[in-house]
Amino acid sequence: MEESKHQPALQKQDTPGALANFPYDRMTIERFREEFPRARWSDERRSWFVPGKTAARRIDRWLAREAELLAIHGDSKGRDAFAFDPISSPYLEIADDLRIRTPYSKTVVRELHEIPWASWDDELRAWRVPFRSYEELRRRWPTIEEAARRSGPEERKRRREAERDSEAQRTMRLRYAERRRHRYPLPAEDLPPMGRPVATDQYGVVVFTESSGELVEPSVLTAFYPHAMQADFDLVWGTWRSATLTELVRTWPARHEAGPMEHSRGWWQPTLAELRVARRNARAIERRRQAAISVQRHEPLRPRPD
Repeated sequence: MEESKHQPALQKQDTPGALANFPYDRMTIERFREEFPRARWSDERRSWFVPGKTAARRIDRWLAREAELLAIHGDSKGRDAFAFDPISSPYLEIADDLRIRTPYSKTVVRELHEIPWASWDDELRAWRVPFRSYEELRRRWPTIEEAARRSGPEERKRRREAERDSEAQRTMRLRYAERRRHRYPLPAEDLPPMGRPVATDQYGVVVFTESSGELVEPSVLTAFYPHAMQADFDLVWGTWRSATLTELVRTWPARHEAGPMEHSRGWWQPTLAELRVARRNARAIERRRQAAISVQRHEPLRPRPD
């Protein structure tokens, strides 16, 4: 039943009272007329007019009782539906209501948020769904159960083992290893300014510290730096480090985005949008570093072994 939608209203004789709105149902109308025998239907307002100075409070109390009756009736119908077509799942527990415990999954949370009257119980560490919402839960259960199964520890472990020796995983490990070398191909005749933040294709905004003069092997370009494959100039290795937050704040942004020529050489002056991303990441790193230092300072001394 809808919430109370009543408002003070005056008849022609300035009679005090309130208007009551609720969905049409013959039995509900009969109960309403028994509770409010002086109520009159208003065609103009499409509402029931209840006279009296306390009409608004009386209507609210009656609507609350009706809502309870509907909830009890809905729960009864839901229990009958569950008995006729039950859900059998390790993620579902039956008590005074339906309780759902699953591994964390965004899909599960999204689906349960769409079920009327579903709520999270911190003490039980479970979602609670009243029986009156059983039909909606039944409709969404295949999606919920599949997402819960995929989020389980055994399934995650199986996927990790299956992906461990996959081509994608091998490629990713090689890319991580290349990143840890902190090297980057640079045009020998057009080196970036050393010690100043510049943008790159692979690693975002970084600071180059030196150029070794060592020529880059074509096989390395093919595997990790495809942007430089079309370069018609010699490439040498440059050493880079992450830019600090202070350096990023002091960097003046470029007015225009980098063009094909800047992308082919591998570096350019960062735009304001690129600097904002780099600054946000640098702030997060700084917060984590400060938190680690704080924990170390407050960590109690451990007794030395004899």
